[in-house]
Amino acid sequence: MAADAAAATAFLFILLSLITPSLGLTCNPHPSFPNNRTYSSCTALPHLNATLHFTFDPSNSSLSLAFSAARPSSSPGGGGGGWVAWAINPTSTGMVGAQALMALKSSAGSVVAKTFNISSYHSIAESKLSFDVWHLSADEASGTMRLFASVKVPAGSRSLNQVWQVGSAVDGTRPRIHDMADANKDAKATLVLAAAGSSIGGSPAVSPVPAPASGVSRVGEASTAATAFLVLSLVFLGSSYFGLY
Repeated sequence: MAADAAAATAFLFILLSLITPSLGLTCNPHPSFPNNRTYSSCTALPHLNATLHFTFDPSNSSLSLAFSAARPSSSPGGGGGGWVAWAINPTSTGMVGAQALMALKSSAGSVVAKTFNISSYHSIAESKLSFDVWHLSADEASGTMRLFASVKVPAGSRSLNQVWQVGSAVDGTRPRIHDMADANKDAKATLVLAAAGSSIGGSPAVSPVPAPASGVSRVGEASTAATAFLVLSLVFLGSSYFGLY
């Protein structure tokens, strides 16, 4: 009996350790943003503790967004600065070729928002992007840096290749290279703008919304409840199997 109880405990521990990370992929659908900004969709990005709030208006092909990510601890020589970035890659799915919006914190503590063209891993130039950007700003609160902007996307777009990144140091207002951990390398996904079969040019769908590709989760009450139900069901089945009920 003791052996069965120990096996059951080990089983439940492993089960919960596999499932509970998915519960962490959540984002607050009604956060407190400056100037009373609101967005119709909230996406928890799968890496780097980042979230994206956005509203897509297909009538004028505009995307209004708020990107948030925890700034990494300052690296030696980083001077207390750091940066976070969210980008659209018009031609590929990775970092090279990405058109980036970036929030940079200097060693003096000021936060600025800039745009960068990522032509290669070793060539990052501050420049205008290949699409229009307006209302670009950035701030930081409790170690989380936030980017706000509106961008113009190609007419008829239903999805975008998005890339995001964080770094722990800056040189003035230029980012230093970020870590090359798996989470940094995997920080890319498809952002779904319009539901399949919806009419481009009409009002953007707010709810329900489809689950986007590449493991990105749309967060809502239904998905949270479904995940919780799955956890409880599997725990019950595992306990029943080991004769605890």
